[in-house]
Amino acid sequence: MKIGIDAGGTLIKIAIYENDTFTFRKEKSTDIEKVAQWLKTVPDATVALTGGKATYLNSLIPQDAFQSIEFDATFRGIQSFLDEKDIHLNKFVFSNVGTGTSIHFVDGQSQIRAGGTGAGGGMMLGLSYLLTGISDFHTITEKALEGNRDIIDLKVKHIYKGDKTPIPGELTAANFGNVLHNKDTEQFTDADKIASVLGIVGETVTTVSIHAAREFGAEYVVYIGSSFLENKLLQDIVVNYTKLRNFKPYFIENGEYSGAVGTLRLMEEK
Repeated sequence: MKIGIDAGGTLIKIAIYENDTFTFRKEKSTDIEKVAQWLKTVPDATVALTGGKATYLNSLIPQDAFQSIEFDATFRGIQSFLDEKDIHLNKFVFSNVGTGTSIHFVDGQSQIRAGGTGAGGGMMLGLSYLLTGISDFHTITEKALEGNRDIIDLKVKHIYKGDKTPIPGELTAANFGNVLHNKDTEQFTDADKIASVLGIVGETVTTVSIHAAREFGAEYVVYIGSSFLENKLLQDIVVNYTKLRNFKPYFIENGEYSGAVGTLRLMEEK
């Protein structure tokens, strides 16, 4: 048994390789001691770690674990997933949308960090809670689908009111910029507020990502991260906004496990 673990700020992503097959699971980072106890029950397993809490987890387990730099592991994992699908992207940007967002440019067999933003899953959960009192991820993603962003976010089309717009009318001119215009005529539901939170997260992530893609001359933006898991609205926002700006979005199935898979691959190649 080989076990790759990406111990992140919010989630611990685990990739178990056995009988030529990967199985995946995740735990909350607050349950890192629980993960350590599980690893103690499989002392003969080969373990590879990455992520911000990797060193701490390594101190709790009996295995002599391999450790890799998170960015390198994530890139290697993305390569592995793309190879499985027989997809060949030589030059692209990938955006890892976890608690925050890290953005990287890939050219062949090398990657460099191109930037990042504090907008990500942490902002989505934290701001949704502050606005609505809801903290459950699944509830947030479900409610977001019911929300109406147009009464909260100011779109270009709202400013021009039917006149021809110099840029696409669906572009957001100001996130939350329509609230005061509608405060006396609209009831802002929890669903509306959460949908707009996902809007600002998705648009911020996409904007920074496509700026990096434009700077490096990349056509594709590959999006990964647990923030997209069962989160149709966030995925739709990112896809539509990326396409609107004339870039090509691509989502990797199980992409949130890229770091866990990648650290295993790096260990095998060492």
